Amino acid sequence: MEFTGKTVEEAIALGLSETGLTEETAEITGLDEGGKGFLKKTKARVEVSKKRTNGERAVKFLEELLDRMEIVAKVSLVSEEEKIEINVVAESSASVIGYRGEVLDALQSLAGAVANMGNKTYVRVVVDCENYRGKREDTLVNLAEKLAAEYKEMICEKIEEADLESERQEACMIR
Repeated sequence: MEFTGKTVEEAIALGLSETGLTEETAEITGLDEGGKGFLKKTKARVEVSKKRTNGERAVKFLEELLDRMEIVAKVSLVSEEEKIEINVVAESSASVIGYRGEVLDALQSLAGAVANMGNKTYVRVVVDCENYRGKREDTLVNLAEKLAAEYKEMICEKIEEADLESERQEACMIR
């Protein structure tokens, strides 16, 4: 909400008393310091609102960023316990995810920077788009298991070849 007063301090005091907030629980943004202009005197203007949580700040940032990128999307805060989890649902999820998740990773880094701004302790932020991260993890696990099986098969073949070679060498020595 916007409040005005003769000075910035007066506008802040008015805003805090009308909203019932304290300076610790309020987010105060100075809009105009007021003062004497060339032809008229202007009042100081401030915006006073309830302070947002780290997750709420990150969600607001992502909403504004995606809007500027002209991507129609809904951003929601999933959880804010030990880590902040944010989900994005977009008309074009490919534009939010990018090639192998590069855009999504960039959005996550930026959201993490916004969420942790001014904090003494770091909070992990995870941004996901329509369960992309879960699907990607499943794909990578399947790939790792497939490569492990191929490697195991190759090692077994090498061992068998080595065993046959040693048997041949032994047979040659006996003659």
